[in-house]
Amino acid sequence: MEQQVNRHPGGFPVVGIIGGGQLARMCQPPAVGLSLTLAVLAESEDAAAALVVPEAPVGAYDDVETVREFARQCDVVTFDHEHVPAGVLAALEADGVALHPRPAALRYAQDKLAMRERLSEIGVSCPRWRRVDTAAELAEFGREVGFPVVLKTPRGGYDGKGVRLVAEDGVEATSDWFDRAAGAGLLAEEAVDFTRELAVLVARSPSGQAAAWPVVETVQTDGICTEVIAPAPDLDDQLATVVTEAALRIAGELDVTGVMAVELFEVAGDDGPGYVVNELAMRPHNSGHWTIDGSVTSQFEQHLRAVLDLPLGDPRARATWTVMGNVLGGSEPEHAELYSTYRHLLARDPGLRMHLYGKEVRPGRKIGHVTVYGDDLTDLRERAAHASGYLEGTVTE
Repeated sequence: MEQQVNRHPGGFPVVGIIGGGQLARMCQPPAVGLSLTLAVLAESEDAAAALVVPEAPVGAYDDVETVREFARQCDVVTFDHEHVPAGVLAALEADGVALHPRPAALRYAQDKLAMRERLSEIGVSCPRWRRVDTAAELAEFGREVGFPVVLKTPRGGYDGKGVRLVAEDGVEATSDWFDRAAGAGLLAEEAVDFTRELAVLVARSPSGQAAAWPVVETVQTDGICTEVIAPAPDLDDQLATVVTEAALRIAGELDVTGVMAVELFEVAGDDGPGYVVNELAMRPHNSGHWTIDGSVTSQFEQHLRAVLDLPLGDPRARATWTVMGNVLGGSEPEHAELYSTYRHLLARDPGLRMHLYGKEVRPGRKIGHVTVYGDDLTDLRERAAHASGYLEGTVTE
């Protein structure tokens, strides 16, 4: 540990975040607004959050003693990602650290097999699924539900990583995944014929208060979310109510504390549109970045409120529409210099809000996002797409 956390005067608590990525970075402005001290356990001195959070000791999130020392200086500890090992979490619990979300809930975001089993138990709509331990079991499942099927690693996948679409003649080629699973099993799911992808973000405090933002549409490109539209256009009112109630029920049944994102597939049905749950994330989530500018209370402020058991803020949207576009790193060396591009976009579109994460630019890496809001959805989507493309280098004027 390279520095000590300075406690805030006046009795205000210190919130510790394990992980120094962009999610921790975006918690800093609302922490200042709430008069809180934020501390992050950063992977390096130039981690995204370490560049803006003064209290940013450097250490490994999977080293028990490093994490224990960091947690001793905090009143509550939360997470920038779901990858903290179970042994580390158990040690913190044994020390009496206030962890949010609690490890018993976090495991359902860490382990997709556990998540599928629990959601099925509480009656939440999911794709047909099965744990498979061999290519032969995968083939049997595929014959039952129809090929192609989706094969997932239960832990560690994101942004399309750890996900594989398997055709009937490609089953044998999955043997390498089963070898790496080393008996832990993989998750096989039916390939859902969906209309579009949705997400609903909720927050829940330890005392049980909960709040939900409007349901949004997420647009994926090559497995990466590139656009979020809030609220989801032309969403059936009844479906919006049903999926919001489902997300709140999941949060309650799993005893989630903090922000949780529920990623969904909208599906057509004989009785109208329906849904199945795709993924859970128990932290501020990319589908909720629009809330920084488009909501009365952002997901980052709400997460801090929730983990401290403060009264939750108003999640209502500020405008008719908000569009968020993710910014990916460009492939040419000149795209690594963002400041001149940033200046150009500020001049071109004074209503544009840009959030860059201080990350080194690499092709395809998420390095920031842009947000616009107002009443003309077509105009907003065009502006967000232009700004994202210009920063990436795929738009040149």
